[in-house]
Parts: sequence; C-alpha cells; structure tokens
Amino acid sequence: MNQNDPPTEHILACLSSSPSNAKIVRTAATMAKAFGGTFTALYVRTPDSDQMGKEDCRRLQQHIRMAEQAGADISTIYGDDIPQQIAEFARISGITKIVLGRSSVHRRHFWSGPSLTEKLTLTAPNLDIYIIPDASAENGYGSGRKLFTRPLLPSVRDLLITAGILSCITLIGFFFLQLDFARYNIIMLYMLGVLFTAWFTSGYTCGVLGSVASVALYNFFMTEPYLTFHAYDPGYQVTFALMLTSAIITCTLTTRLKDHAKMSAQAAFRTKILFDTNQLLQRAKSEEEILSQTASQLMKLLNRSLIVYPEQNGDLGSEQVFEIDGEVPCNIFSAPEERDAANWTFANKKRSGAGTDSYPDAKGLYLALRTGGGVFGVIGIDLSEKPLDAFENSVLLSILGEGALAIENRRNALEKEQAALQARNEELRANLLRTISHDLRTPLTSISGNASNLLSNGETLDTETRNKICTDIFDDAQWLIGLVENLLSITRIEDGRMNLQISPQLMDEMIEEALHHVNRKSCEHTITTQYGDEILLVNVDARLIMQVVVNLVDNAIKYTPVGSVIQISAYRKDHQVVVDVADNGPGIPDRAKAQVFEMFYTGQSRIADSHRSLGLGLPLCRAILTAHGGTLTLRDNIPNGSVFSFALPQSEVNIHE
Repeated sequence: MNQNDPPTEHILACLSSSPSNAKIVRTAATMAKAFGGTFTALYVRTPDSDQMGKEDCRRLQQHIRMAEQAGADISTIYGDDIPQQIAEFARISGITKIVLGRSSVHRRHFWSGPSLTEKLTLTAPNLDIYIIPDASAENGYGSGRKLFTRPLLPSVRDLLITAGILSCITLIGFFFLQLDFARYNIIMLYMLGVLFTAWFTSGYTCGVLGSVASVALYNFFMTEPYLTFHAYDPGYQVTFALMLTSAIITCTLTTRLKDHAKMSAQAAFRTKILFDTNQLLQRAKSEEEILSQTASQLMKLLNRSLIVYPEQNGDLGSEQVFEIDGEVPCNIFSAPEERDAANWTFANKKRSGAGTDSYPDAKGLYLALRTGGGVFGVIGIDLSEKPLDAFENSVLLSILGEGALAIENRRNALEKEQAALQARNEELRANLLRTISHDLRTPLTSISGNASNLLSNGETLDTETRNKICTDIFDDAQWLIGLVENLLSITRIEDGRMNLQISPQLMDEMIEEALHHVNRKSCEHTITTQYGDEILLVNVDARLIMQVVVNLVDNAIKYTPVGSVIQISAYRKDHQVVVDVADNGPGIPDRAKAQVFEMFYTGQSRIADSHRSLGLGLPLCRAILTAHGGTLTLRDNIPNGSVFSFALPQSEVNIHE
C-alpha cells in the first residue's frame, strides 16, 4: 500500500481492568500495524466504575499507558449500556474492526438483554468482531465488571431511608382509605414511594426491597381482610403482580436515570475544567502563572494535592506545593524518593512514581509537562489515598498538554520578540551608520574646505568674505555639536543613565530661555509666544525641557519656508501644563504622521540649509517627556501647518506667608 494512501482500516480495542486485557491491546496494535490502519482504544465508564478496587484501577491505568505507547488514540465515554455505547462509538468514528475479550460477554444483570457480542452484531452488522480468549475469566476478573459490582447489602442509612419512606406512604394510605379514595390512588401512592426510595438511596437493592415491601404493605394494610396477607378478591393476585413488576421497573429506570445524571454532571464539570484551562492559559503572562494556573485546574479536577517542579536552565528548579485545604497529608512530597522520581521523569520524559514501574514506592505520580520541543517541568500528584480513574487520567493528560503548549508558545513568542528587537536594533545601527557616512560628509567637507581656504588664501580675502567663511564653519560645527548632543542624550535616556535634576520651574521662563538657543536662522521667521494669566508651574529638569523646546522650534525653522510664523503657546488643561509649537508651513502628510517619532525618520521634506536631519530630535523629545511622565503629540494646524504639543503634570503652587 502506498504510504500516501489514507488508512482503510480503523481498529478499536476495548479497554478494561482484566489482567488479560494487555493481550487485547497488543493484538489490536499488531492488527493496526499489519493493516496499515489507525488504532483507537476505548474505555466505557459506567456508574459501577466508581466501585473498582485499587488493583483493578492500577491494571486499567497500565493498559491505557500500553495503548498510548502503541500509538493508540485513547477515548473515554460514559454510558450504562456497554454494547450500545461501543456500537455507537464505532459507527461515529468509522471503526471497521473491534477487538475485545471473551469475558466481556457476561451479562450485567440476570434480566439483561443479549450478550455483548450478540448486541454488537445486531447493532453494527458491518463490523468485524475479534474475540480474544480471557484466561482470567474463571478467576472472576473478567473485564473489570462482575455480575453485581455494587454491594448487595445496603447500608444502614439506605435501609432507614427506605423504612421511613414506606412508613410515611402507609400512613398517607390509611388517610386515603378513611376518605374512601379509590384503590388505584393508593397503588399510585406506593409507586411514588418506590420512586422516592430509588432516588434517595444508592444501588438497586433498596429499590427492589422497597418494591416488594410496597406490595406486601398494600396487601397487609389496604386490602380485606386487613392485617393479613390474604385477599378475598381473586383479581388482587394480578394487581399484586402488576404492581410488583411496575415497581421494579420504576426503581430500575430511576436508578439508571440517577446514574446517568451523575455521569453527565461529572462530564460537564470536567469539560468546563478543560474550557476554563484553555481560557486561563491564554491570559497568563508568564511561565510561573501558566504553571500555577495548570496546577490550580488540576486540583479542581482531581481534588488532590500537587507539587510542581519548573524547568530552570536545563534542570528542575525549586518545587512549589499546591495543597488541598491548606494541608498536605504527612507531607508526602518531602521524601527523597519523591524528588528522585521527579528527576527521573524529567530526564526520561516518562511518568514515574505510584502505580508505575519506576519508583513504585513513591506516594506521588510524576508526569512531565512536555511537548515535542522539550520538557518544561514536572508535576507530581498525590496518590496516597486512591489511584486515578481512567477518565481523570485522560483529562489530566489534556490539561498537561495545554499547559506545556502554552509555555512553548510563550517561549516562541519571546524568541520572536527578541529576534524582532535584535533586527530592529540592527536596522537602527545600519541606518545610523549609513546616515552618518553620507549625511555628515556635507558639513565636514564644508568645514574642511572653508578652513583650507582660510589657511591658503586668508591674506588675500576681504573682511566680508572671511566673516562669511567663518560663519559657515561655525554653523556647520554647531550642527555637528547638536547632533552629537542628541545622540548622547537619547543613548543615556534609553540606557537609564540620565539623572534628572527635578525642581519646580515656571514654564514661560523655560520657553523664553530656550528661545535664546534656537537656530540662528530664527531671524528669518516670525516667532511669537502666548501665555495665560495663570502660573504654569511644573516639576522638571529645566535643562532637558528647554532642549525639547529648542528641538521643536528648530524643526519648525528647518521644515518651513522663510517668513513662516511659529507660535508657542502655554496653558493649563486638566491638571496639566500644555505647550503648543505651531507653524503655518506645508504641514506633514497623514501617511508620515505615524513615523515622525521613529528614530532616523526624516521624511521627504527638503530643508532650507541643505543639511539633512538625522531624525533624532523628535524621538529625543518624546524620550525626555516620557521620563518626566509627559506626552508628545502631533496634529494639523488649521488651515495649514503642524502643531507639536507636549503636556507635563502640573505642580502645586505653595504660598508661604
């Protein structure tokens, strides 16, 4: 068969706690391999599964692990009618062959219908059913299901409940009899008593006893001659028989309904646990939170104490114990073999501890929190009281898988973020080098050429020409100094080495001082200021805030034509001091507004003095303002131009008399 062809056979192995079930699993796995098909192992959980002993639970877990190692897809379903559940699962899942043990054909009750194989043949005639002889059937193991798995002797509590219900029904029956009610009303009253008995007691025993007792009580107290078990009317014999049959059927159906309701509630609870786990892990923000949420959900599911060993630098880190009701019985996780079992699980990626072949003396069961990418930790589960059942094990593995996948996804996301950050840094470094190598050449060439001209021809140049050359050298040198200062400032801020000298400052005074240091070409523009009557006091580093104002005004000078108007306004708004630097130049296109605060972004605007900006001014302004708890924004100036606006928290004015 071509490896690319889809499998044509789907093999189903029925799991049980029978000692010979291992042979069934191996046979099914061999058949799946021989036919090149898929392999599924199914366990039908019934109400009687809760009565399974420790040894049966241990064997069932071994068979489940054996099926997992053989590549089977483990499935667990709820139901009371095992043949019907298997047939329905086979129909939905596309099963073609079923492998089960001979002991599985035992009927559950003496009134049960056809045997397992007979019913499977009737409900799924297209299936191939393979019966594997079970040598342990004669020892009473079967498939973990005996004729009566529930205790035959009822508890004292159930007997008292049954007696109380029947006594109350009999008293009410006497009352009905005195009121001359029809006999069928009293019969229905006893049927109601049987229904209550089946509902409030466990198992079938009290229901059957209540059915028989109801007929006897009705005969003894409600039929003539009274207080005897005789009956004058021959038709009463038929009435008693019908009443007994109806009562037994009623109690049986009620018990089954109660069992199904219990199983449905368990299934709904565990499904909710899985759903909540997925939601919680998606919201987790760290590996520690992921491990904590995983352990918490497992505690809700299993109601057992847990211990978690996270992976740290290729080894198990310090453990964290999650306790039920604040206590760990006998501190079971403190024994040396518990840590040894956890280390073995971490190294071998397999379960160990209680119920396994590795460190079987340990009180906890240790499982690896792993995916194909590695092991992210080990979780230990307290099994000192009772072993896990099959469905708990299935949901447990699902939650562990969700937790491991969440950790793997988080690590992958962090790696992507680091790779993106590294790529961004490399891009910034490349942009810086490229910009410096190309755009610094112009002022350096100008300085070098003008200085050489002065040295060579200084004596022959007139005063006006020498002053023009010196002015150009000074302007180019100042541009380079400003560039270096911006580079050093933004580096110190990003590295956290900028020590802010915070003190109360008046905003209007800082603006006026900053205007004395703006580009000398400011004389070619009209710069106006506008302040309100209020005192605008802020706690800032005055030197840095003045640098912000200088950078914003210099940008307005560079990117607007000669004769443009630059207006600086300062005012109070919502407990903040706001400063607007507005111009009436060509403005900034909408597509570029999101990038103007990025480092090394200069846009396509032409600058009047032929120098290209390195794109450091606005990122530096934003970094300085962020360090002061402020903000920097950009908006259009109506009808044309741009407005750069920054806001700083207002400081309270203290007046000392």
